[in-house]
Amino acid sequence: MPEHTSDELTESEEQYRLLDTSSEAETSAEHLPFPTPTMGSDSANKSEERRGDKLAAYGALASMLIFVCVTWFIVFTNNPTSVGWFAVHPLLQSLGIGCFTYGILTLQPTTHPKTKAAGFQRHQKTMLAVGFPCIALGTLAIEIHKFSDGHGHFATWHGTLGLISVGWLVGQVILGGGSVWYGGAAFGGGMKAKMLWKYHRLSGYVLFPLLLITAYLGGAWSTWATSHSQPVVRFVGYTVAPIVAILAIYARIRTSKMKFF
Repeated sequence: MPEHTSDELTESEEQYRLLDTSSEAETSAEHLPFPTPTMGSDSANKSEERRGDKLAAYGALASMLIFVCVTWFIVFTNNPTSVGWFAVHPLLQSLGIGCFTYGILTLQPTTHPKTKAAGFQRHQKTMLAVGFPCIALGTLAIEIHKFSDGHGHFATWHGTLGLISVGWLVGQVILGGGSVWYGGAAFGGGMKAKMLWKYHRLSGYVLFPLLLITAYLGGAWSTWATSHSQPVVRFVGYTVAPIVAILAIYARIRTSKMKFF
């Protein structure tokens, strides 16, 4: 069966064709949320950003920095060794969510072949090498704590949504990785597998606020948090910061990359 020419590819198909470009592609700095020096052919690329994209990226990164710092500050200023494995949970979960934020930003927006390939590599490394292991280990830590102290599951909305989020996250990794690794062999290969990427993208945009809502419930309303931190600190770290992050990420969405009909 003859291959499609690039002119015949839909935008989604073209997106996946570009994702298969060399993994050694250099990173173009134009779409990054922070200034970096450019030279050579990269500086000649047309900007991929819309007005406000850079501001939104800075907003997402700043809000996540606040979110992570507030969490770590609360834990480390309240004798973390006294609560055993519990202390590991908020530390790693907050760091994991911060990594997910960067992992999303690095693919927003990417259009040129070099920036798309480089962004995709950064996305995988950030999500799989740091973000997902942090969430997995943080979840393991709270499970050990619950088991050792005899606490049950599904006792709070924070715990319930947390388990749902982790399960969803595992599926997200399988869907995303399976659609591109080894030519998408896990899902039939070729364009059939690669077209699943848009569902991975959509799923991620729904999962991201769910993770932050879960963090909000734990950080702003849990018994331990409310008894070990000031209301204004929790408000800034677990209400304001997550809202800013969600709005910033959503402001950078390219709906053209998720055409389902």
